Amino acid sequence: MLESVQPGSIVSDAASVTDIVLAAMSKTESPRLKEILNALVRHSHAFLNETRLSDEEFEQGLDFLKNVGLTCTDSHNEVVLLADVLGLSTLVKVLNNSAHEDRTGGALLGPFFRAGSPHYELGASIVQDNAPGPVILVSGQILNTQQEPIHNAKIDVWQASPVGLYENQDPNQPEMNLRGHFFTDSNGQFNFRSLRPAGYPVPTHGPVGELLRIQHRHPYRPAHLHFVVVAEGYSTLISQIFADDAEYLDSDVVFGVTRDLLGKFERHEVGTGPHPEQKAAYYTLHCKFVLAQGVPTCPTPPIK
Repeated sequence: MLESVQPGSIVSDAASVTDIVLAAMSKTESPRLKEILNALVRHSHAFLNETRLSDEEFEQGLDFLKNVGLTCTDSHNEVVLLADVLGLSTLVKVLNNSAHEDRTGGALLGPFFRAGSPHYELGASIVQDNAPGPVILVSGQILNTQQEPIHNAKIDVWQASPVGLYENQDPNQPEMNLRGHFFTDSNGQFNFRSLRPAGYPVPTHGPVGELLRIQHRHPYRPAHLHFVVVAEGYSTLISQIFADDAEYLDSDVVFGVTRDLLGKFERHEVGTGPHPEQKAAYYTLHCKFVLAQGVPTCPTPPIK
């Protein structure tokens, strides 16, 4: 029986395990998939060799990952949240979408993006209820790397409410409240009306929340607006704009703040600023996004 066993296919000691596993995966046809899986095995085995997990610790880790999966629902993605709070999502974005002199850098999609947001005409409000809160008037322009305007680019926007909840978290908000998409005009410009978003805690009801508590970390994100910009002939841009005066800018729980994502949320008193017709103090935000040439894609929504 032992004569049929391939040499080197039986584990002799801890040092032999990694090479045996890599050999078993050596027939993976896709070169890229093979590269990724080989690296995963090498680095995860190195992690185990470094930390020397006990059997109990290993079982606890597996149970944690199982519970992360079980916590996911149509309206909540605990897997994305885990990747966010461990800095994995941000590292991937920085590696692939860092800001360059000629284009805008990317940002986290986050766990609250939904497909099918309402289409609004330029200048419309994405507020669907009468919730109180300071008005923010957002304007911007979409350009290519030659600083030419991009006409008919689609801008998908979403945000938390003034009380720090996305509409899918809050039964008191209408469906798709504070979400919408617009198309740029011939000058690549867009504008819309909303309420100034508040900072908010990420969901803490699951295993990721328990992890944050164990690490004595707060769960908060600074106030921000989300944008996805899609235009024919250009790489899709996923971005966030953070309020420059927001709390937690230097301790975002998901490490999503970079300097190029800070926006000036400028306050104006009644009768002043670019919109003196406003009947209460209000904010303005102007932003510019520069897209690189490429193939447009649509991000996969983490929730329904």
